[in-house]
Amino acid sequence: MSVERAVLAFAGFMVLLSVVLTLVVHSMFIWFTAFIGANLFQSAFTGFCPAAIVMKKVFGLKSEKEQALGF
Repeated sequence: MSVERAVLAFAGFMVLLSVVLTLVVHSMFIWFTAFIGANLFQSAFTGFCPAAIVMKKVFGLKSEKEQALGF
């Protein structure tokens, strides 16, 4: 799995988790959903994604480009 796909899967999971927490635990968890959305929005323009950095360093995932080049 590439880091790009892992970030998409992680973001989707976090959005679903935050919606469930909003419905089940407390309505203020909606701010968690807003934070996730804001992070996705800014990473689309800046390319900076903390989750991608963690996945590369901790889990050793490679980008699609690195996988294609055989690194």
